[in-house]
Order: sequence, then C-alpha cells, then structure tokens
Amino acid sequence: MKKRLLILLAITDLVLIGSYLIISRSKKTTDIITNPFSPSKSIFKEFLKEPTPIEEQIVLIATGDIMLGRAINYKSVKDNNFTWMWDKTAEILKSADIAFINLESPLVNNCPITTGGMIFCADPKNIDGLNFAGIDVTNLANNHINNYGQEGIKNTIELLENTGILTTGVSGPVYKEINQIRLAFLGYNQFGRLPDISQEIKKAKDQANLVVVSFHWGEEYTDKPTTKQQELAHLAIDNGADLIIGHHPHWVQPIEVYKDKLIVYSLGNFIFDQGWSEKTKFGEIGKFTFNKNSLIDYQLLPIIIDNSGQPEFK
Repeated sequence: MKKRLLILLAITDLVLIGSYLIISRSKKTTDIITNPFSPSKSIFKEFLKEPTPIEEQIVLIATGDIMLGRAINYKSVKDNNFTWMWDKTAEILKSADIAFINLESPLVNNCPITTGGMIFCADPKNIDGLNFAGIDVTNLANNHINNYGQEGIKNTIELLENTGILTTGVSGPVYKEINQIRLAFLGYNQFGRLPDISQEIKKAKDQANLVVVSFHWGEEYTDKPTTKQQELAHLAIDNGADLIIGHHPHWVQPIEVYKDKLIVYSLGNFIFDQGWSEKTKFGEIGKFTFNKNSLIDYQLLPIIIDNSGQPEFK
C-alpha cells in the first residue's frame, strides 16, 4: 500500500486516506468518494499556484432537501412559530455569502393542516423562516413544487422574490454577484421535462464566472448514484458547470470529482419529517469556497434531524 501511495503521489495524484479519496489529475478519469461523511477537506487549493486573498473569495452554503409542509407545517401553525426549524443551523447559513436551498413544498394560502399524505404545501408565513436563516437562492425544480399547480408555483415565486430571495429551476438561471464574482444558479428536475441543459449552461457560463447546477434526481432511499445521475452531472460539467449539487434520494450519497469539478450526488435531508429511519434523519450542509475561476475548498458538515424535523449539527 505504501509503495502504491508513493507512486500515486509521484505522478501528482492527490490521495486523502482519511476520506477514502483518490483524485486523478487526468481529464479522462473520475473517482467516486465513498465516504461522504468526511471531515473538512481541501482538495482543490493544493493545485493553485498561489493562495487567493480572502477578499477575493466567496462562500456558498447549500443544504439537503427542505420540506416545510405536513408535520412541520402542522407544528409551525399550531405554535405560530415559523422559524423554529432553523434555530440550530441558521447561524452558519447566515454566515455565508450565499445560502442556497432546494424547497420541496409550495407556499400557498389556506394550505391544509395535515401530518400525512404525499401532497405537500406550507403556510406562506414560512417565508419568515427563510429570511431568518438568510436564504438567498432557492431551487424549485423538484417533484413536489407542482403539488398545487401553476398557481402554487406562482404564489411561491412571488413570496420569495418579494423578500429578495432569488428562484431558479422554473425559468432559467438567476445570477448573484459577491466580491466581483458572478455566480449563475440553474435547477433541473430529472422527473419533469428537461430543457436543453447543454445550451442553458453554456449561456449561463458566458454571463457568469461560475455556474452552480442543482439536480433533483436519482432513486429515493439509496446511497449510490444511478447511471443517469452520473450522465447528467458529467454533461453539465462538460458544458461549463463548476459545481453540481444533488437532491431527492433523502439519503446522503457519495461525491465525485470529474475534470477537477465537484459533484455532490445527494446532501440527504435537511428539514423533513421523515423520522422513521436513521438514514432519512441524516444529512449534510455543504460549504463551498470559490475564487473567481473555480472551487478552491469545500466542507461537508453532517447534521442530524430530530423527530420534529429540526436539523442540528452532529
């Protein structure tokens, strides 16, 4: 093993034994990282010729699936408290330059109060929680945002955008600029009608320094990405994406480095009332640090969700 490690280092491959990671510098090679619950790792800045000053960096934080309906909405309405689910994690979300989430429940008036079922919605007052947590960009490309039809989507977008939260996944990219670094955000739902991903990402890349793509994809309650997930991720990177963030499986899945770009196949759950199994109660917060040209550092911070649906750090 030591001999093999020395050979790998000699040909400029980076080996991080602590997280079971081997990253090849070859543009044709890709490696799955099999332990996504790894501690903080920097796998990119070692390749930089010189460090990036902090004033020329930008920090993006992303969470796993967020579903504010069903039992979570029931508790929020009953207690007239729409920030409680964020109490133990809001501080780190607000510390980011940009906080990015996937929202799986439309915010609609007269949302039925229920603790069961598969039709999701949440009270519009949940906008208070999103603002309390400092959310900046929301992906709506998922299999539940349409549960209350186009009117539900329209109401959700209006609520979010009226408070300054950008939305993607419905009508193309949105852009946010921090420290003279412009990021484009795109969202896609594998289970809906996919647009021309290649062209959209290319156009977004022409108008931004960096492109972040969120995919709602894969198979629920599985810890391995499907072939389709990998194909979509590679397609996005081939056309200019700089970071891929995945949702929907409800379990954490491995990450992958492809052409020196990071693919996070699934961050698992974040705010969700799936307390019936251990794996649906675990998730990750991703903290991604960029300079103007690329991702230079990342952390995956494990969280655990209590039976009420509230996440906290492990």
